[in-house]
Amino acid sequence: MSIDCEVLTGVDGARIGIASLDAPEALNALSLNMIEALDEQLRGWASDPGIVCVLLRGKGSKAFCAGGDVRALVNACREHPGSVPPLAASFFAAEYRLDYRLHTYPKPLLCWGHGHVLGGGLGLLQGAGIRIVTPSSRLAMPEISIGLYPDVGASWFLSRLPGKLGLFLALTGAPINARDALDLGLADRFFGERQQQALIDELLQLNWQEQTTLQLNSLLKCEQHRACAELPEAQWLPRRALIDEALDVADPVAAWRAIAGLQRHADPLLAAAGQRLHEGCPLTAHLVWEQLRRARHLSLVQVFQMEYAMSLNCCRHPEFSEGVRARLLDKDNQPRWHWPDVDQVPTAVVDAHFVKVWEGRHPLADMQQ
Repeated sequence: MSIDCEVLTGVDGARIGIASLDAPEALNALSLNMIEALDEQLRGWASDPGIVCVLLRGKGSKAFCAGGDVRALVNACREHPGSVPPLAASFFAAEYRLDYRLHTYPKPLLCWGHGHVLGGGLGLLQGAGIRIVTPSSRLAMPEISIGLYPDVGASWFLSRLPGKLGLFLALTGAPINARDALDLGLADRFFGERQQQALIDELLQLNWQEQTTLQLNSLLKCEQHRACAELPEAQWLPRRALIDEALDVADPVAAWRAIAGLQRHADPLLAAAGQRLHEGCPLTAHLVWEQLRRARHLSLVQVFQMEYAMSLNCCRHPEFSEGVRARLLDKDNQPRWHWPDVDQVPTAVVDAHFVKVWEGRHPLADMQQ
């Protein structure tokens, strides 16, 4: 199952739930079983009056969570060419319900986002009430490289970043460090790598009967102060003006050309971002442009409902399977995109990704606004 859960009892009898992603050899990539087990546990703790706080973390030093188990999804896609695999329909519905549960959790929920926090892992982190990053944190939505698109609520949180930074991060899959995450509102607290146990010990010492919010804030503020010397330098906010200027364009083709043109830039960060886009999936770039445009005026529930349709349609089209083959299965890093030229991606194909592929009500229609 790869989810390890325990409950610790504090000095006043209050109990803290700790849920650990326990697949470090796979960088804690999320399988359907892991998603369902975590969601069930979080539901139980939410309704248990004895549980006062929850901590979500990942085991192993390399990653909190490197995303979803896309290998399994692509294997299922190969067995159902041109249609939606049952695994995909179940996986994305369960994942988005879990993400939404985190966003709306009724109790303090802390997420320790160390190491790689990619794709579905970033979706988990963004849903938490208190998002903790560390010196090793590397956050990214790297779907441009595998022919998918930034999902798990990224339509919501990327579209709300300053200027064109959300569009830039979605197009390039550029990683952001802990300072970037704090600067851009994608994290709340910065702790040292070895402060997790001290945090747990202090949570167990809190008086959870009164002034809980004040006490918890003071605890987090104090622990963060101890780590301030380890905070890395900002990468992306200082480059915002250049990025905003480059992406002050009217369509995704112009955006692609502007950012891909940076691969020869003297700034190595910008050059690397340009190279990732240049080697990425042109269809994904069109999907990114459209999803962020549509998401500006959507509620969080509507975002997940839109992304559900997009994800199922990505499983019906060839780019996702080919991207995963090239990057993760065969690892030849030579994807043969069905639409290799960004200016040749049909508008009808892009639009088709936003159309429902199920009968009757939306499978996520029962989510509460």
